[in-house]
Amino acid sequence: MGVVYGSVLDSAGTPVPLVTVRSGSTSALSDALGRYRLEVPAGVVRLAAARIGFRPWTAIVTVPAGDSVRLDIRLPAGTPLQMAPVITTAAKRSQLLDQAVTSVAIVTDSDIARRAVNTIDEAIDKAPGVQFLSGQINIRGSSGFVEGVGSRVLLLVDGVPMNQGDRGGINWDVVPVDQVTRVEIVKGAGSALYGSAALGGVVNLITRDLPLGIHGRVRATGGYYGNPPFDVWRFRDFTGGQGGLDVATSYGTATFRGALAAGARHSDGYRQQDRGDHWQLAGKGEWLPAPNLRLRLSGAWANDAYQVPLRWCVRGGCDTRGQSYQPFMVDQSDTGSHTTSGKGYLAGTVERTVSDRLSWQARASWFRTHFEDVFPTSSDFAVANLFGAELRAVAAPAPDQVVTVGGEGALATVTSDFFGGHTQGEYAAYGESERRRGALRLTVGARVDFLTVDGGGMTAVVSPRAGLVLPSGAGVWRLSAGHAFRAPSIAERFVSTVVDGLPVIPNPNLRPEQAWSFELGHARPIGPWLHADAALFWTEARRLIEPNVDASKGQIQFQNRQRARLAGVDLALRATPLGDRLVTTAAYTFLYARELATDTTPERALAFRPRHLLTLSADYSLGPAALGADVRYSSRMERVEIYELDPRVAAKVLDLRATYTRGPLAAHLLLANALNYVYTLVPRTLEPVRTATLTLVYSY
Repeated sequence: MGVVYGSVLDSAGTPVPLVTVRSGSTSALSDALGRYRLEVPAGVVRLAAARIGFRPWTAIVTVPAGDSVRLDIRLPAGTPLQMAPVITTAAKRSQLLDQAVTSVAIVTDSDIARRAVNTIDEAIDKAPGVQFLSGQINIRGSSGFVEGVGSRVLLLVDGVPMNQGDRGGINWDVVPVDQVTRVEIVKGAGSALYGSAALGGVVNLITRDLPLGIHGRVRATGGYYGNPPFDVWRFRDFTGGQGGLDVATSYGTATFRGALAAGARHSDGYRQQDRGDHWQLAGKGEWLPAPNLRLRLSGAWANDAYQVPLRWCVRGGCDTRGQSYQPFMVDQSDTGSHTTSGKGYLAGTVERTVSDRLSWQARASWFRTHFEDVFPTSSDFAVANLFGAELRAVAAPAPDQVVTVGGEGALATVTSDFFGGHTQGEYAAYGESERRRGALRLTVGARVDFLTVDGGGMTAVVSPRAGLVLPSGAGVWRLSAGHAFRAPSIAERFVSTVVDGLPVIPNPNLRPEQAWSFELGHARPIGPWLHADAALFWTEARRLIEPNVDASKGQIQFQNRQRARLAGVDLALRATPLGDRLVTTAAYTFLYARELATDTTPERALAFRPRHLLTLSADYSLGPAALGADVRYSSRMERVEIYELDPRVAAKVLDLRATYTRGPLAAHLLLANALNYVYTLVPRTLEPVRTATLTLVYSY
C-alpha cells in the first residue's frame, strides 16, 4: 500500500473543500483547507476528483510501496449547479430542503463566522421569522417572553433534546459556538415527531464532523462596548471590554475519530452590574467498527458566574441625576445580585445501516443544569437532571415510500428551594410515512405522548401531522397541518418566588398547551439570481400558559388562557446579482397574535409579539476580503406585561462587519448596533449598545 496526499485548489489557487478524490472503490473528501489523503494500492493508479461546480479531473500516478506521493489538484471551474441543501431535522431523517413539508431556515457556518458571535443565538436571531427577546427565542411569535421559562421551541444538539428539566427553557451556550457547523430551524408544529416543547418549532445545532488526520483551530476574540450616548447616563469611568479564547483539536482515522474543545471568555457588560465569566469544555468521539455501524459519544460542560442587572432603576431607586429613569443603572436594592450556573450533557448514539432499505439508531442522553441566584436579602437554587432515550428506524418498504417509526422517553428530576422536589416524565411512540405519486410527495404521521408528574396520574396527548410537497414548474408548493402541544414545566407548575415585588404563586393544576398549526408555502427561483420562499401560517391555540398579573390580589400566577390565534406571512428573499461576490437577503414576517375573547375577557393582543419583523442583509466579497451589513426592524410591541404604561418604540438596529481570509487565518470585525440605538424589547431591560468585536481564527 501507499499514500497519495496533497491539496485541491481552484484556478485562482484558493483551497476547495468537500472535493471527492477517488481511486477505484477508495475515496477521500478534502477538508476545509482543501487537503486530502488517500490510501491506495502500490503501483500505477488512476485518480479522479469531482465536485459540483467544477469540471472533472483525472490523473495517473505511480505510488511506491510503503511510501507517499504528493499530488496537488487544480480543478477548473465548470457550470454551476444549484442543489437544495440536505437537512435532517424536519423529518428525523436525511432529505433535501425542498422536500420538507414545513418551512426550514438554515444558518451555515459561514453565517456564524462572519457575524463574529460569542453564542449561537446571536446568529440564529437573524434567521427569517426568528426573534430573541432577552435570550428567549420566538419563531413566528410562538413564545412571547416569560423570563426564560417554558420555551415553545425545542432545542436539539445533534438531534438530542436540550431544554432544561426544571424551567423548560434553553441554554444557548451549552455548546461552544465555534463547534457548530450548521443550524436547522424548523418553523411551526413539530410535536408529531418531537413531542412537548416543539409547539412553535425546533432548532437543531449540528456540530462539526470529525475529519481524517490531525486538525486544530484557535479562536481569539476581543472587543469593547460603546459608552452611553449621553453623559447623564454614564455609570462608570472606563470603557467596558470583552474577550475570549477557544482552542479545538481533532484526530481521525478510518475507524476512530475524536475531538476536544475548550474555551473561556469574560465580559464587563454594557450596563451597571453586568460582568460575567464563562468557561466551557466539549468533546466528541466516533468509532466505526464496520462500514455500516457507527458509535458516537459526545458531551459538553459550561459554567458561568455573572452579575444580574435585573430591571433598570427609576426615580427613588438610585441617583437618577434628575432623570425619570436611568437605563444603564440598577435599583440600589438589587446591588450585589449575581448568579452561578452550570450546564452540561452526555449523549451516546448507535447507528446501523442494515441495508439500502433499512437503518436504525439508538440514543441515550443525560442533560444536567444547576444554578444559584444570590440577591441582597435572599437566594434561590435549583438542580435538574433530564434523562432521555430513543430508538428509531427508517425503512423503505417500497421504492416510492419511506417510513420512520420510533419510541422515546424522558424523565426530569428537580430539587429546588423555590420549585420544590418533583419529577416529570414523557413517554411516546411515533410513526410517519412519506409516499410518492409521480412528483407529489404525501406525508402522514402521528405521535402519542404519555405525561406524568410526580408519579401521579397520566395524561395522553395525540399529535397527528399531514403534509404534501408538489413541484410546479420551477417552484415547489408545500402544505401542512399538524397538532402540537407543550407540557407545563415544573417551574410553571410549582414556582414560589417574588418578581418586581409581586409574589409568584404555584399552580399545580396547569394543563398542557395544545394547538393546531397550518402552513401553505411556495419556494421558487425568480430569474437566474433571485430565489423566494413565502409561507402563510395559521395557529389556533388552546390553553396557552402565560403569566397572569392580578393587580387586585397583588400576585402573579401561570395560568392557561382559553384561546389564542397566531397568523401571518413569512417571506424570505435571496439575491445574487453579481454571483457569489454579492449576496443579499430580505426576511419579513407579518404577525397577527391575539388572545381571543371569552365570556369574561375581551379580545386583546398577545404580549411581546411585534406585528412587523424585517431583516435586510448584504455581503460583498472581493478576493480574500468581504464587507457586510444587517438591518433589523421590529415594530413597537402592541402589549407587554407588568409595565404596560411605559412608553414603547420600534427597534431599528444596524450591524456592520468585515472579513479578511488568507490561507489558514481569518479575521472577522463586527460593529453591532453601529448607530448606538438605545432601545428595549422587554420592559425596563436595555438591549446591547454599540459593540465592536474582532475575532481571529487560525485553522490547521
